Amino acid sequence: MHRPITELIQQRFSCRRHPERPIEAETQKELKDFLSIMQIGPLGSNCRLDLFAASAQDRQSLKGIGTYGVIRNAQGFIVGAMGPGDKNLEDFGYLMEFAILFATDLGLGTCWLGGSFTKSSFAKKIGATAPESVPAVTSVGYIADGSKSEDWIRRRAGGASRLPAEKMFFDEKFGQPLQPEQTGDYRTVLEMVRLGPSASNKQPWRIVRQGRNWHFFLQRTPGYGPDSWLGRLIGVSDVQRLDMGIAMCHFELSAMERGLRGKWVVEDPNLDKPDKHTEYTVSWVEQENEPLHEIVPK
Repeated sequence: MHRPITELIQQRFSCRRHPERPIEAETQKELKDFLSIMQIGPLGSNCRLDLFAASAQDRQSLKGIGTYGVIRNAQGFIVGAMGPGDKNLEDFGYLMEFAILFATDLGLGTCWLGGSFTKSSFAKKIGATAPESVPAVTSVGYIADGSKSEDWIRRRAGGASRLPAEKMFFDEKFGQPLQPEQTGDYRTVLEMVRLGPSASNKQPWRIVRQGRNWHFFLQRTPGYGPDSWLGRLIGVSDVQRLDMGIAMCHFELSAMERGLRGKWVVEDPNLDKPDKHTEYTVSWVEQENEPLHEIVPK
């Protein structure tokens, strides 16, 4: 990365309009080289990502999932295929968001497109095999003038103001907000999680700090997901699990940038949850002696 992760997170937005300008060959190569090393998520799931030029068939693949027509002149798509696994969607969300931040660093605009693309032209392009699925793609291209203002207007019109930190981050238990002055070096890290994109801006992540552990929970939006009537109708994947991967990505990359060491573990702390829609996902365990990884894997 050429710029700080925190700068890229704040710069990224859902770019839905691009100029009719092909992505330069050198930029394509740099992005494709990066995607080629995005193969294993932080929780061990196998994933593959690649960049493809946009085509009429790709646009056809977007029909029926509620996103066709809002992306204009995309010059390419980042497509990913993932293997089976208990945490495969979280891993996919992590790796795709990492790729989006890398594309942002290259001066490209992107937009998450969640759906079920396993039988689409995207799946054919990446050569998805029978055990694999394609839960989301990302449109890519240079940024058209006024695109960021359009995104702000779209979010404002949808009432998409972000939740305050006290609704998402807790100290020791749910219902006890984590105060900013208590977060120390993690204050910026948590703010980068808060700024993360999520499906319909529902921000389903909740984090409870216990000592040196940060426990991540998914607080599902009722009636929103693969088992809802809408999910069954348009065939979306479990996008809120993808959102958890995005939160993990922002948390870890921002922490690493500040020299904060730790690792991901799946060990349910068995905390009292606020409702039946809240479920445990993963924990970040601080470890001073944990090797500090490169922001971009070699």
